[in-house]
Amino acid sequence: MVTSAFPLVQSASALIDSTPTPDGLVETTNTIAAGGTVTSSLQWPWLLGVVAVVTLAVVLVVTTRARRQGDTTMGAGLRTRWVANSARLAAIPGFTTWVRKYRWWQWLGAISGVTALAGLGVVAARPVTVEVKQTTMSTRDIVLCLDISGSMLEYDRQMVDVFGELVEGFDGERIALSIFNETSRTVFPLTNDYELVAKQLDIAYEALDPLVLDYASATIIDRYLAFTEGTALTFTQSSLIGDGLANCALLFDDAGDPNRSRSIILATDNDLRGEPVYTLSQAAELTRSKNIELNALYGASSWVLNPNVERDYQHVVEDAGGYYYRADDAAAVSDIISRVQAQQAIDLDAAPEVTRSEHPGGWLVLAVVGLGALLLVQGRLRE
Repeated sequence: MVTSAFPLVQSASALIDSTPTPDGLVETTNTIAAGGTVTSSLQWPWLLGVVAVVTLAVVLVVTTRARRQGDTTMGAGLRTRWVANSARLAAIPGFTTWVRKYRWWQWLGAISGVTALAGLGVVAARPVTVEVKQTTMSTRDIVLCLDISGSMLEYDRQMVDVFGELVEGFDGERIALSIFNETSRTVFPLTNDYELVAKQLDIAYEALDPLVLDYASATIIDRYLAFTEGTALTFTQSSLIGDGLANCALLFDDAGDPNRSRSIILATDNDLRGEPVYTLSQAAELTRSKNIELNALYGASSWVLNPNVERDYQHVVEDAGGYYYRADDAAAVSDIISRVQAQQAIDLDAAPEVTRSEHPGGWLVLAVVGLGALLLVQGRLRE
């Protein structure tokens, strides 16, 4: 961080440019490589001129009055008395030392006064820092699609961890999370508020506790039920994967916008228990028809793990032009991030965030120090 006369943050590659603004601010703009600017400004710069004029007027008045008084002693109204044979006083070491100290205190008083006036002038002019953050919003949309049926509980936390790693690798993408069992629930719609995304993924991780299967405690059960509310209607079916994927495909807006790329990251064990409206094949074809890239993660508990079911899942995904990964594949996260980011079509400029704050700090301290020094000097000169 580099600090100038006014508090501001600069990058090493900042481009400095001074410009006036419509509201009368005097600005020094620093363009930051990350896409923002920090501007040092004076809200009322004309006050500096007023202070300077007033100071000059006071100096002229005092000087003029001193000259008009001639040799009249200050405040006594008496004529100066000339003393004969006093020239030798200038040769006395003690006298000359006293005169030098007196002159030094006078100069120190003048410097202190100027310092105090400069500090007060800038404080009165209200130094402000205006920070404009211009962020770039990616045109990539990603929907995280998570199977939260009972057979997935042993793997759901691992899936949520994978989702978290993916989110950490994204920058500016809009992300949504949908969970499904018999029916679907949108946890959060497409957003680039990564703080919200991280918070919701933490909630999902806490709620999808495999101890739910053991009825470990009422707290664990209540947390799971609260998070999965709305994903079961009749409780006679579960893990309707095709319907879950189809609902995820419908979460994208601007479906006809060629500037937006769309991806779904589906996590399931493909353990179908019921009669869905969409089969997995039909839902996968739906994503293809909407130009949505499908990335599929497979993870299954030991008691439902079935090589044939996994193979069917992989074939359906790849036949629809999607990509298949096992949840424990160390390369899955980096591959998905690279593939999603490779779809980038165009960047959009988001509305800039403007923050204005007053920072009189250093100048206020300078004014106080100057006034304090001036009072000290005045006291010494009266002694």
